[in-house]
Amino acid sequence: MSFQPVFALFWEKVKESIQNGTYAKLTLAKTIGDTELKNIYVRPVLLENDIFSLSLTARYKTEEIESFHTLDEAFMILAPFMNNPFLTALLFTTENDITFKLNKKRVGTIIEQAPTFKNASDVILEMKAKGISI
Repeated sequence: MSFQPVFALFWEKVKESIQNGTYAKLTLAKTIGDTELKNIYVRPVLLENDIFSLSLTARYKTEEIESFHTLDEAFMILAPFMNNPFLTALLFTTENDITFKLNKKRVGTIIEQAPTFKNASDVILEMKAKGISI
């Protein structure tokens, strides 16, 4: 069985947290072995004319590369990185921390825990203040 449907469910929780204004941050982590790519950080940003976008920062051993994408584009870019090289995606919201994990058999699970962050991302708070929705 593929882990893709479970990751799609996880991504729905990412979308909900942005729409609800509870999103703090998202990180892809825990690589298989010693890989060139170490982490991917996903932050919300407001581009020119208050256009919502997600900043994807790929942290490699020797450099960082940042790119900007819509919610749907970000999903299409991040999904292939699950299982190669990442085994974990961590979504931090003000309501709870949601972890997508792949086990050794590459079965995906979603775990919810108490929140780490008390406040949403500054960009999410700014969007709320300006009445910008996605």
